[in-house]
Amino acid sequence: MTLPFFIARRYFFSRRKRSFISYLSILAMLGVGVGTMALVVVLSVFNGMEELNRQIFKSFESDLSVLPTTGKRFTMPASTIVKLRRVPGVQLLTTVAADNALARYADGQTVVRIKGVDSTYLQRHQLDSILVEGRLVLRQNGYNFAIIAEGVRNELTISPEDILTPLELFYPERGKRLSSLSPESFRQQQLGVSGVFFIEAANYNDLVLIPLAAARELLGYGPDDYSSLEMQLTPDADEQAVKEAIQEQLPQSLVVSTRDELNRDLFRAISYEKIFVSITLAFIILIASINTFFSLSMLALEKKQDIVIMSAMGAAPSLIRRIFLTEGAIISLTGAVVGLALGLLLCYLQETYGLVGFGTPSSIVSAYPVRVRSEDIVLTGAVVIFVTFLISYFPAQRAAQQIGVKQN
Repeated sequence: MTLPFFIARRYFFSRRKRSFISYLSILAMLGVGVGTMALVVVLSVFNGMEELNRQIFKSFESDLSVLPTTGKRFTMPASTIVKLRRVPGVQLLTTVAADNALARYADGQTVVRIKGVDSTYLQRHQLDSILVEGRLVLRQNGYNFAIIAEGVRNELTISPEDILTPLELFYPERGKRLSSLSPESFRQQQLGVSGVFFIEAANYNDLVLIPLAAARELLGYGPDDYSSLEMQLTPDADEQAVKEAIQEQLPQSLVVSTRDELNRDLFRAISYEKIFVSITLAFIILIASINTFFSLSMLALEKKQDIVIMSAMGAAPSLIRRIFLTEGAIISLTGAVVGLALGLLLCYLQETYGLVGFGTPSSIVSAYPVRVRSEDIVLTGAVVIFVTFLISYFPAQRAAQQIGVKQN
């Protein structure tokens, strides 16, 4: 045990009577503890929300997607698609034709996003866990069917059990003047509704899945025209390596994107929010640590006689400075350790028992998700150490200067 730590510990723990300085130190310790606990919990909640969004996207989106850099469609020969299917790590490749269209059902109509997919789409089994009504059928006995999002079902009051009322899709004919009175202005498809799915994400509420052939006919696509290619990888595949292997076989007009890259804006927004909240809570810890500043300043005044005695015994100003810096570290780091332990305990209880719920029974999870990461613990510790040094330095420096004043 070093001399500065021994003396600082005596100042903090071995006071014969509790003074205002003692209570101020305890208040500072509690403030740092609460701020540290809040920082750990909030960062863990942001991590949980990020993981939740990844889980939502994984339940519907593919691992890799090939998209055009400009425009909505591209042309690719069948031979190239065969080569892409043979790339190591690619389990399924789904060809897609997608665009916006007008949907009409009985007396209702709304704009939807249609997504035409081939037969491999249902082999991915991603819709199995999010189907809320009906069946997963796109084509049966020569008839085309649509699988719709719950938002479309609610907007048009669609019932998959109603086999007599078709879902009508309209798309503007190229080169024709648009007119609601002229049927020739629109391409049209009629489909039955086989199932309804629900995804906890607003950008999927207007989605309608239909067979690729029906989508091509509706959108006016040629046999080699696509909106995108979606690839499901094998469980042991290296996503980055497969992405690079696919990109090498494609022209520069096409780009391969991962699931996270397709949702880059959302994850960037979560990261920015996490940074700003961390800065805000760091300032709260700084404000709470001001009590440490006042506590050390008054302690330096109270221990003037001790400082004079230590100076007479040969103590250098650097020793006095280290004593008060250690005192500040004991106050702040004790609060930080307690706050860190409480924060981790709250995260464990939330993850295990779901103390705080969303309040909506239709949510994919019933309670706020949390995920503790080691880098956040390191960040929290770094913030507390920096704030402790910043707050403790000036009182410690003032106490050290008292030696020079007494000697003069």
